[in-house]
Amino acid sequence: MSVRAIMVAAPRSGGGKTTVTLALLAAFRRRGIRVGAAKTGPDYIDPAFHAALTGRPGLNLDSWCMNPALLAATLEAARQDVDLVVVESAMGLFDGLVTPEGARGAPSDIASCFNIPVLLVLDVSGQGQTVGAVAHGFATWQPEVQVAGVVLNRVASPRHARLTEEAIRAAGLPVCGTLLRQPGTPLPERHLGLVQAREHHGLTDWLEDLADKAERELNLDAILATARPLPDTLLQAENSQNGTRQADLLPPGALPPPGQRIALADDAAFSFLYGHLALFWRRAGAEIIPFSPLADEAPDPSCDVCWLPGGYPELHAGKLAAAEQFRRGLATFATTRPVHGECGGFMVLGEALEDAQGTHHRMTGLLGHVTSFARRKLNLGYREATLLAPSVLGQAGTTLRGHEFHYATVLEAGADAPLAQLRAGDGTDLGSCGGRRGGVSGSFFHVLACGPAALPPHPAVPHTGSA
Repeated sequence: MSVRAIMVAAPRSGGGKTTVTLALLAAFRRRGIRVGAAKTGPDYIDPAFHAALTGRPGLNLDSWCMNPALLAATLEAARQDVDLVVVESAMGLFDGLVTPEGARGAPSDIASCFNIPVLLVLDVSGQGQTVGAVAHGFATWQPEVQVAGVVLNRVASPRHARLTEEAIRAAGLPVCGTLLRQPGTPLPERHLGLVQAREHHGLTDWLEDLADKAERELNLDAILATARPLPDTLLQAENSQNGTRQADLLPPGALPPPGQRIALADDAAFSFLYGHLALFWRRAGAEIIPFSPLADEAPDPSCDVCWLPGGYPELHAGKLAAAEQFRRGLATFATTRPVHGECGGFMVLGEALEDAQGTHHRMTGLLGHVTSFARRKLNLGYREATLLAPSVLGQAGTTLRGHEFHYATVLEAGADAPLAQLRAGDGTDLGSCGGRRGGVSGSFFHVLACGPAALPPHPAVPHTGSA
């Protein structure tokens, strides 16, 4: 039977998309349906919740960062060995850059490209029949995006339910559920979104309760019926040279593995690694060896590169400062092999980190900058980075696409050479970013994929193996 898909979308952030997505995954899994999931746009936290429910890697689909071949390969990975893929939209359904059409980073790009029907979640608090006009506008705004049904969220009373349901039907759309507003404990949030799935000790019980609510208040049969088979892709073709499927190779546009054996920091302070990066690195033959700086572990000396992803080091700065074995081991590692840090990892590579209370904590000192979480400023948006020198990310001139999302600021820039030249998604020049010293590099930039003019990878430091 063909794998089917549906997208859960809304007019804005905070409208209930994540709750509905998790409720569907939990309820369908309880019914014996094999479920997979993906998130549109840059996001680490929601895919981690998807992974906790599905037992599969959390994956992202981004039409601005990822070219069509990489998008297809990632969706192909999401649908392997499942019956249903639930795609959770970021922000509002049509939100993204102004151009280019079809590759704006908007969730609607993904729905249109892969013919995925949309389940529209409408927060109807403070509204009555007006929700019909909202639903009608979404259903007709872009003809190639099919709004297949509506879930009404935060409904206050039976009367409120009747008013809003009638308005949706008058707009010519089916109502696939009415979620009543009720007291309870929502998932806690912090400055970058929900508190991470790995930090919720009661997550299993919460998800079971959510599945119960879905059974009571959502028309699961109708929602399942609206899901549409995913289109076949060329990824199933056999590779004529080596007899393996193209889906098992590194797709065009995917970031090549930075080494053969990758020491990956992985704990509550370092958890922001995109699932498709790890997936395709492994498919290309690389090994990922996790370690925990918070547990005072150093990178495995048998590895040939160390990657410090983003996360929440600002919440654990004191513990990281006291992790002597981690800091000494990383310094020793960096004398002969490359180390790269993204966002939170970049902060830890610096001389010091100022926490929210204004206390300075010594970091690894492998780069010269000092960062602060006390003097906060939001940096958010798509980014294209052009490397200024060879690094584990590629050779000089390589373009990479990704994003920034952080509140930390740089107190002292240090004297290190910059890593890359940065442009916003709309082409605005943002100047140079990050730092590099020998084989150590880092920046606040999170990479999702190689850019459209990407050059072949050329590691700056010899590796013990190639991938």
